[in-house]
Amino acid sequence: MVVIKSKGEIEKMRKAGMITAGALKAAEEAIHTGMTTHELDTVIRKYITSHGAKPSFLGYAGFPASACISINDEVIHGIPSSRKILDGDIVSVDVGAYIGGYHGDSAKTFPVGNVSEEILALLKSTEESLYVAIDMVKPGVRLGDIGAAIAKHNEANGYSVVKEFVGHGVGKDLHEDPEVPNYGKEGRGLRLQPGMVIAIEPMINMGTAKIKVMPDKWTVKTSDGKPSAHFEHTIAVTNEGAVILTRL
Repeated sequence: MVVIKSKGEIEKMRKAGMITAGALKAAEEAIHTGMTTHELDTVIRKYITSHGAKPSFLGYAGFPASACISINDEVIHGIPSSRKILDGDIVSVDVGAYIGGYHGDSAKTFPVGNVSEEILALLKSTEESLYVAIDMVKPGVRLGDIGAAIAKHNEANGYSVVKEFVGHGVGKDLHEDPEVPNYGKEGRGLRLQPGMVIAIEPMINMGTAKIKVMPDKWTVKTSDGKPSAHFEHTIAVTNEGAVILTRL
């Protein structure tokens, strides 16, 4: 069931979204070659808790950390560890903050050090497709239209779309209805309406769309070992269009 939020609820979600965005910014400022992903997770956790919120991901379905930190061919759900971030890595950081009964959810892939132009192009296409989708958001638009636009943008650049994992509604629960795929058919799917809050999050691979789940049952990797990028914002649907709740 899709939960429609009131203007008051969306304002509460804006607070959660701002803390989420701030945590991502803190991660961006802290990340450097030689840092461990556990150290980066600690930066994120301290930022969230210092602002009176709780990390949405910590303990979620047993997840053991405050952020999902995924490197290079890791698509999503990487578990922070003693692994060091190396020069030339791309690091996808997925963060959520919970405060006042509501969640925020956002992700960004950061290049660290000397990243190849080929990989930077993947990041650019993925982030562009997120904003192509956001620009489309308004009442009456179908989810299939949004998904088709994301897929079209990235496939035109030679990339592939992960289909097993999708965006989602956000609210009192971190994951609510509806599912928001990064692919679809124009003119199909649920119509957006004012008061809906959704996370749009393209997950785009340089090579094959095929993925595999690691033995830790969390980390998702590309099947061919090629890089993957992930960008996400939490969006409120209004009569005027999209309002990005996870942007500073």
